[in-house]
Amino acid sequence: MPSTHDWINDPLGVVEGMFAASQSNPNSGWEARAVEFFKDRLKEKDAHTLVPSLNDIPMHYLKPNSLVKFRCFIQDMFDPEFYMGVYETVDPATQAKTLRCGKYKDVTECGVDFNSKNTVTAERQTFYCVPIPGENPWVKERYANSSQARVVPSTSYVPSRQKRSYEEDDDMDDMDTQPQKQREAHAGPQSPTEHHGNGDCKRQETEAPSSQTTSASHLDLNFPLPGEKGPSCLVKVYEDWDSFKLNDMLEVYGILSVSPALSALADEKDASSSLLDPTECMETAEEQRVHCPPASLVPRLHMLYAKQLQHNNPLLPSAATSEDNSAFLASTLSEMPSVREELLAYLTHVLLGDALAAEYLILHLISNVYVRRDVLPLGKFTLNMSGCPTVASYTERLYQIIQQLVPSSHYLGMSLQNMNQMRLVPKKDYVANRLVSGALQLAKNTSLYLDETQLEQGQLDTTGVRNVTALGNLISWQKVDYDFNYHQMEFPCNINVLIASEGRSLLPSDCQIHLQTQVAPSHLEEYLSTMHMLSQASSQLNKFRIYLSVARLLDYSISDEVTKSVEDDFVDMRKDDPQSISAEDLHRMLVVARLLSLSQGQTSLSRDSWLRAKHIEALRRSRMEQHKCVNGNEP
Repeated sequence: MPSTHDWINDPLGVVEGMFAASQSNPNSGWEARAVEFFKDRLKEKDAHTLVPSLNDIPMHYLKPNSLVKFRCFIQDMFDPEFYMGVYETVDPATQAKTLRCGKYKDVTECGVDFNSKNTVTAERQTFYCVPIPGENPWVKERYANSSQARVVPSTSYVPSRQKRSYEEDDDMDDMDTQPQKQREAHAGPQSPTEHHGNGDCKRQETEAPSSQTTSASHLDLNFPLPGEKGPSCLVKVYEDWDSFKLNDMLEVYGILSVSPALSALADEKDASSSLLDPTECMETAEEQRVHCPPASLVPRLHMLYAKQLQHNNPLLPSAATSEDNSAFLASTLSEMPSVREELLAYLTHVLLGDALAAEYLILHLISNVYVRRDVLPLGKFTLNMSGCPTVASYTERLYQIIQQLVPSSHYLGMSLQNMNQMRLVPKKDYVANRLVSGALQLAKNTSLYLDETQLEQGQLDTTGVRNVTALGNLISWQKVDYDFNYHQMEFPCNINVLIASEGRSLLPSDCQIHLQTQVAPSHLEEYLSTMHMLSQASSQLNKFRIYLSVARLLDYSISDEVTKSVEDDFVDMRKDDPQSISAEDLHRMLVVARLLSLSQGQTSLSRDSWLRAKHIEALRRSRMEQHKCVNGNEP
């Protein structure tokens, strides 16, 4: 039985050993047994923490052909490709023939007998994967700190960055030669909220240039969000590739391939393509560059095993609904009411003393599309928080606090320039045969924070109108229509959208709450200047983070008895004044009641939760009516 060192450092040796043993028994099913072997090893206690992660460790610290893992997002799916699954080599000296396994490799050994009858051609799929868009700094740091992988600089692999580097991105310093934990010790503390983009990941050898204007065909790693850092990978999938979808979050365990021969092959293709008749060349030069980039820039990862991630919160077990983690869930559920009170107090302070707005913010943060009925996504709860102060960058500070609570988020300032210039919707590039990413190509449960206080007077151009329409469709239908030039293709999504605005948003929303500050205007600047200094203890923040993720994962049901009670209530409310409540109001109250129950750790609707939902909805509607009276010009 291979040791831990063997199956992590030399997984190809394990695979080839099983292949060799299968030659005497062709029906042994060695391929399935090889995959099961690695799955079983990874199920052992803490075994997954021993596997080095591409997210945390620079490429030159990873041994080629070793087992690595990658927490990623499927940004694009390329066409299937053929490879030599089994081939025969001939020893030039002795003429002895040997059967070889070509699976989980990019390059074959020398001396291949191309005329051999024993050659088996197989098919594999290629996914273009990037780090999870908008993953927040605390998540990256926590995953990196939980790793027990031991790595040393590879002596057998020298990255060819000197030859094929980012060219204009030459400001990489000596810190690239240090692993993350060592660098952090020298770098000192850094606020995770220093940038209201997606945080600074300090470890990467490969990163997306912030400006992708020059030589974009070579450098553009096609990250959905600007300023993202991390490796992108071509993941080779050998089985069940139909079970994966575009925009899935995965944790992939596979064999790392960074062979310099891949770059040489790409160079040869570039040179030869200019000599070929265009009608005979199946790929354009642009497509070759995108689909076969240098391995030092975009490594290949040959998938042995992948699990789809329901969340990317490192504080939760990776499968928080399995029986193995029932004890974790039980202890969390029992604490949820008390944690909710603490979080409510914290957010009330952040929202300038407005406890009702804090209630609704909690409900928004745990909302989740749990089912779709025809085209209607049920469970979404887009919140428009109007009345936000425009002084002291309040909306940006509010985002920074949300960024500390949720695993993935993105801040989008809705300035006229952003709306007219940003690419929000992914678009198919038929020349390069790839999907060019947009800022709305996000993983499920990402918090999208739209800052409408950035709006100014001006004219939206065609792009701006298209972007605002795309945001409206995302909010109303939880879908993004990807642009395939000749047609649009709907991709369902599950994104929590929070709109911060002064007046009512120009975008649709499921609920609007007007912020009612309890801080005197004369003290507002001083209050806001000290607000960012409120630092919760790390353990307190972790409780909030676990609470929000668990509440989102819980199942929910309504008993027949409570359903009847809700129906009776609705009839009674309509009796007094038919205009006072509509079917849309009832739907909103049911959504609020569901989220209130889940926020208390309850998986079914109780009479008390229903009455509480009616009460806070009445308070909210009363506040909105008062605001309309004061501001009659606002819709």
